[in-house]
Amino acid sequence: MTTDASSASDSTPARNNRPLFAPIAALAVAGIALSAVSLQRHYARSESKFCDIAVQFNCDIVNRSEFSSFFGIPVAGIGVVGYAVVLALATIYRRRHWVPNVLLAGALAGLVFALYLTYVEGFVLNTWCILCLSSLTTITSIAVLAAVVNARTR
Repeated sequence: MTTDASSASDSTPARNNRPLFAPIAALAVAGIALSAVSLQRHYARSESKFCDIAVQFNCDIVNRSEFSSFFGIPVAGIGVVGYAVVLALATIYRRRHWVPNVLLAGALAGLVFALYLTYVEGFVLNTWCILCLSSLTTITSIAVLAAVVNARTR
């Protein structure tokens, strides 16, 4: 009996990593929600009270700063798209043999970007955004899980 090698290899990442793709997808949904709220705050004209704890913790200061856009695109919008890509990779495309590599590369790129933005919060703006710190935790968790998925497919 002959087996199509491409279909066998396409299902390997999903079969070996099924328990990991679900939490990655759940974290991606959480990331989309966090980024969507941040995007709404980016464009809002009114102040938000839920994130205005003190001068050191104020999402509005961060989400409306000069650092809240990257080449004219709101950083939170980039987050929505990035997390949506992660969600698609962990659900729709999870059976493709290339997903572990792309998922890890994307998660690491998102993590580096989030770490840069966290540096800006702490050392340039001198204020923290709870939404941003939650997103940092989310992308860090996704990156760790993506590294495990990648290692398990080798």
